[in-house]
Amino acid sequence: MDLRQLRYFVAIARERNFTRAAEILHIAQPPLSRQIQLLEEELGVALLIRKSRPVRLTDAGRLFYEQSLQVLGRVDQMRDATRRVGLNQNSVFAIGFVASTLYGGLPSLVRKLRRHAPELDIQLLEMVSVQQIPALKEGRIDIGFGRLRHSDPNVTGIVLREERLVVAIPKGTPLSESSAPLPVAALANQKIIVYPKEPRPSYADHVLSLLHGHDARPAEIQEVREIQTALGLVAADAGLCLVPASARQMRSDVHYRLLEEKDATSPIILNQRAGDSSPYIDLVRKLIDEMYTEDPSWLDTEHNYIP
Repeated sequence: MDLRQLRYFVAIARERNFTRAAEILHIAQPPLSRQIQLLEEELGVALLIRKSRPVRLTDAGRLFYEQSLQVLGRVDQMRDATRRVGLNQNSVFAIGFVASTLYGGLPSLVRKLRRHAPELDIQLLEMVSVQQIPALKEGRIDIGFGRLRHSDPNVTGIVLREERLVVAIPKGTPLSESSAPLPVAALANQKIIVYPKEPRPSYADHVLSLLHGHDARPAEIQEVREIQTALGLVAADAGLCLVPASARQMRSDVHYRLLEEKDATSPIILNQRAGDSSPYIDLVRKLIDEMYTEDPSWLDTEHNYIP
C-alpha cells in the first residue's frame, strides 16, 4: 500500500460516499474504486460495506481508518517540521487536546505559551484521550490534555484537577424545575446521550461507568460523535447528557444541574512522554502553576477539585 491509497480511503471514510470523495480528491470515481479494491486485496479483508447508503465501514475498516489518520498525520507533521528546520524557521510544538478543555484553561495556557516562547510554532490538534497516547509515543504531539487515565509506562499522566460533572437537561422538563445538585441515581431510566461515539474507550465510557456504579441504568443510550451534537440534542429534548462543568457556556438553551456525588468528576490530565527533558515541557508546567494561582473563573472551587 502507499500513502495515496491511505488518503483515498480516508476521504471515502469521511464522506461515506465514493462520488463525493472522488470530487474532493479531483479524480474520477472508477480509478478511486479500483485503488480501494487493490488495498482491500492486499490486506485480505473488506474495509467498506458498499451496498449500504451511505457507505459504511466494517470493523476492520474502522480500525484501518484510525490507523490511517495517525500515519497521515505523522507524515504531514514530519514534512512540515523538516521544512522548518531546513529553512531555519520556528520549532513546532504540537498540543493534543480533547474538545471540552477549550472551555477551561487551554486557551489561556496557549496565549501564555505564545508570549513566553515566541519562537514556537504552536499547533493545536483535537484528538480524544485514547488517541493521545500513541500520538505522543510516535512524536506526532509533544503534550496532550485528556480526560482518561491510562497505564502506559511510556507516557506520564499528571492529573491537574478533577472537574465536576453537570447534567444538561432540556428546558421545560421536570428535572429542569430545580437548580439544586442532582444525585446520580435520579438519572435512572432516563435517555442518556454520550460522546464521543468512537474511538473507544473514551469519555463516554467514563460516564457510563459512573451511571452503572450508582445503579442508574439508562432507559436508552444514544451515542454521538462530539459534545456540540450531544448538547444540541439535549436542547431538542432528545435526552440528558453529562458534561464537564466548564462546558456549560456552550449553550444557554439547556438547563444545567451539578451532580452531587464526589466521584461525579472528570479529570484533566496532562500527558507527556516519560523522560522528556524538553525545556518547553517544563515551561508548560510552570505556566499551568501560574494560571492556577491567578484563580480564574473556570477554576472555582465549586466546580473543581485540585489535587
